[in-house]
Amino acid sequence: MDPVTDLVALREVVDGPLHEIARRLSRFLAERWPHTALVVFTRECTGRPRKVAGATEMINKVTIGELEELKAAVEPGRPVSTTASIAGAERTVWVVLDPAGTLLVLVPRAARRRLPEPELLAAIFGLVATSISQQVAQASPDYLAESRAASSERERTIAELAAAHEAALVAILTPLRSAGLDDRRARLSAADSASAALLALRSARKSDQALSEEAAPEAFARLREDIRQMLRHHEAPIEFVAPSGGSVPGEIAHAARAMTRTAVLAFTAQQGLARLRIAWSSDGASLVVDVRDQGSGELDVDALRRGLQGRARTLGAALDIDAAPGWGSRVTISLPLDAPQPSGETRLTNLNRREREVLALLAQGKRNKAIAAELGVTESTVKFHVTGVLQKLEVSSRGEAAALALGAGLGVAHA
Repeated sequence: MDPVTDLVALREVVDGPLHEIARRLSRFLAERWPHTALVVFTRECTGRPRKVAGATEMINKVTIGELEELKAAVEPGRPVSTTASIAGAERTVWVVLDPAGTLLVLVPRAARRRLPEPELLAAIFGLVATSISQQVAQASPDYLAESRAASSERERTIAELAAAHEAALVAILTPLRSAGLDDRRARLSAADSASAALLALRSARKSDQALSEEAAPEAFARLREDIRQMLRHHEAPIEFVAPSGGSVPGEIAHAARAMTRTAVLAFTAQQGLARLRIAWSSDGASLVVDVRDQGSGELDVDALRRGLQGRARTLGAALDIDAAPGWGSRVTISLPLDAPQPSGETRLTNLNRREREVLALLAQGKRNKAIAAELGVTESTVKFHVTGVLQKLEVSSRGEAAALALGAGLGVAHA
């Protein structure tokens, strides 16, 4: 065991796209904690609350309900080896529940009951869980794009399945409820079963909505606590205006909080800030963030725009920043609640970190040899990554890939 090597490897786990963190963690844990499947479950990631790695036939069957039951059965901070229903079967599992509420489930090889080095596993997962929480709180453009795409796909799938199942159950119930049928007892039993299944289906849909959405007033209340803690030593009075009601997709709530915090920090960097007003409102189509002050009007507009535009562009949000010397400043962000149509920027989330680096340099007009020199890799490696980029972006040329990157601000960010 080499602590330095382990720390470097652990950094690789937490430093990368959030939607791939389960696979990176699985590779990191494989030697000390050999397993066939790994699941990380967190309600913070509304797009993909389950992050999985390992045996496909198993991880594809793991349900939210199973994870919720397991989460309720274990004590935070105390890793355990136990038996639980996972992927539709009773299995030996190693479980860690981080005090923040993030769950790790490992299905050990050979169904070994003893959990090796439980304290070390808890410490490692604590760092991973903290990283996940911070990435969600920061609401990076990568996280928002991936989360929004996942939420949209899940919503479409659930709607289709719910409609099909509901139609089938209603079709069963209609003849069963008919008084003209014989065998009353069998009819009643079948009707009760179908009614229970229909209720369970509708309940599952409501449960998924609760997982993937936040009530707008509650989302704002979380922001208010963050701001109060962040500015507890600031003297300027702060007025909070909460939205009246409604729900917003989880990724919109995370983005709104992160963007509001970014704007507030920029406002408080001004000298002589007299008053700050923070308001959210929703008309059912968008969530509007409105931050304004009574101050010098010396807001660093360019810096704040750079801090906000990545998230705004990813979500198709309208961003407006005004600063009038001697009068004050105002930031307005209108975040659409419905996901935009799939675009090239959405496909960028399929790229891993190295592919994004290659694409950013490609978008700057650099050839393979120059890219290889800058990244410290061989030219053949660059060619390999370029091929992967073209396939994942579903384009046929470097020029098309560069256009998508520049449209998403990727080439500019690395310039």
